[in-house]
Amino acid sequence: RLQAAGGVHAGGTERPPALAARHASIRSRSALSMDSLTQLTLGAAVGEATLGKQVGRKAPLLCAAFGTLPDLDVLANPFLTEVQALAFHRSMTHSFLFVLVAAPLLGWFLRRLHPSDDVPWRQWTGLAFACLLTHVLLDCLTTYGTQVFWPFSDVPVIFGTIFIIDPLYTVPLATGLLAGLWWGPTARPRRLANGLGLALSSLYLLATIGNKLWVEHVFETSLQEQNLPHQEVFTKPTAFNNILWSGIAKAEDGFYIGFYSLLDDDTHVDVRFVPANHHLLKGAWTNPTVQELRRFSRGYFTVSRQPDGSLAVHDLRFGRSDLGLTKTGRYIFTFRLTRGPNGAVTGFTRTDPQIDA
Repeated sequence: RLQAAGGVHAGGTERPPALAARHASIRSRSALSMDSLTQLTLGAAVGEATLGKQVGRKAPLLCAAFGTLPDLDVLANPFLTEVQALAFHRSMTHSFLFVLVAAPLLGWFLRRLHPSDDVPWRQWTGLAFACLLTHVLLDCLTTYGTQVFWPFSDVPVIFGTIFIIDPLYTVPLATGLLAGLWWGPTARPRRLANGLGLALSSLYLLATIGNKLWVEHVFETSLQEQNLPHQEVFTKPTAFNNILWSGIAKAEDGFYIGFYSLLDDDTHVDVRFVPANHHLLKGAWTNPTVQELRRFSRGYFTVSRQPDGSLAVHDLRFGRSDLGLTKTGRYIFTFRLTRGPNGAVTGFTRTDPQIDA
């Protein structure tokens, strides 16, 4: 069990701050590329399971591309403000509507592109639909938020059961896929290997759901035992694993933050209090930029005044560069508010913390 304020774990020994920083500090670019690798692998495995027997390696190759297609929404960022980009990512291209519209169009395109294959439009459409839908559903299990009901609602789906980069999910999936590709398209071992990889990774996803339900129970129970009044609790796994979890409880004027490991001997969670400082946004609470940050963070944010007098909004859900173990860490998702000549908030700039060596 980690004590965020004191920087010790259950055994009473200190965890090196540099190790914690390497564990928790993940720059958005590298995270995006590794997240895309997971989606590419999932798409390829789904494509192989769907049409690999009929069209051979075309199926995993095509679905590998389709598996990363929704994330190409980031290509619009140069044409959007930071506020618009935050709202746009994981919205239109990650919606059920996009899946329903794009799948038949891609099916038609593939039918025209591969007329010699004895595969009807309906099956090509099924291939594209399976790849796009599994991408969206996997993203729903992460913390960022996926607007699956766009354009009818901008409320994101956030289950928060798995970190965006989890080797225990990706490695079995990739192993089954690559092992299967050694055999010919119609070989039974090929389908078995790929199917086994899909089965193991899917079982792992189910296990993460069970882990989250248990962790939420632990946090709720521990907070009640400590007589800490709160409104709701948000839990999520820390980087690269599903063993160490963090929890954030909303209180009246701040948040209780703690960590719990599935390997802990007891269910007591040591927490530290982080003031919300929402009063610093007085006069700008209904500003469109601030409203978007409130929507994105689902209310789990704190505000700080910077040395130059500007305000910064910190999304607590993504943690700090030191995992909360030292006083020098910085929040990974920090948005520094910008103001116009009249003092009104006009936007924000995203700042990334440095990763300690």
